[in-house]
Amino acid sequence: MSAALPLRVMSWNLWWRFGDWQRRYEAIVWVLERSAPDIVGLQEVWSTATENQAQILADRLGMHVAWCPSPSPESFQRRLGDRNVVVGNAILSRWPITHTSTRDLPAGGGDAGRTALCAHIAGPTGAVPFFTTQLTSTIGHSAVRSDQVRALVRFVVGECSERAHPIVTGDFNAEPDSDEIRVLCGLKTPPALPNLVLLDAWYYADPAAAGWTWDRRNPAVLDTGEPDARIDYVFLGYRLNNESAPRIRAAWLAGNEPCDGVWPSDHAAVVAGLEVRASASG
Repeated sequence: MSAALPLRVMSWNLWWRFGDWQRRYEAIVWVLERSAPDIVGLQEVWSTATENQAQILADRLGMHVAWCPSPSPESFQRRLGDRNVVVGNAILSRWPITHTSTRDLPAGGGDAGRTALCAHIAGPTGAVPFFTTQLTSTIGHSAVRSDQVRALVRFVVGECSERAHPIVTGDFNAEPDSDEIRVLCGLKTPPALPNLVLLDAWYYADPAAAGWTWDRRNPAVLDTGEPDARIDYVFLGYRLNNESAPRIRAAWLAGNEPCDGVWPSDHAAVVAGLEVRASASG
């Protein structure tokens, strides 16, 4: 059995090229440097023919990078009025990334192009399977997100050994008591697939804390008229037939205050302190 690996994991939606994205860059870097995650899942990452935000951040921070573009970025491009910029998910890692794969998620509600990205990371005690995603944001389409969650879990199971504890991060655009999150966690309803439940790091660390990652203190959120919500997550996979249970030590928010007068993103980041036993085969 491999030794326990303490991990600091982050999930953060970077708000693509919306708002004052050039000023926001240094604020994003400041938050990442201060948070010092071992692995971070990023959503709404921009890329052009000559530049990629994930690669720029990885170079700045001295991290390894995996990136996958959305196959249908048109809805983002229409909002920005620029067809030359694409959107996608990314993973940054302190340790080398040995293999990556992607999965397109079911579309619906006029919101296509959602994907999940997996990176197998060569941690110091073994392989760490790490995933990040962003589900549809359309209000009233919980059923679509539930379908996306089931596809995501099939992807996770297909990428991992039976003894692995996968880490799943992302902007799920759903609150903790929603059908889609309950199916994902398998806590108050049967899980999407047997033998794998995903533990919500925030809930296990401090269930009484609000943990709003969509916060009306942020002017970009206030402008939407939407309420405060916890919609961004770090999940830790737990195998029901695996005696080496993972542990969630703590969870906190980052990027939830302005930096030099600018908010880094419209979302706050979730950071979690985890302890897992990495699997030699992923």
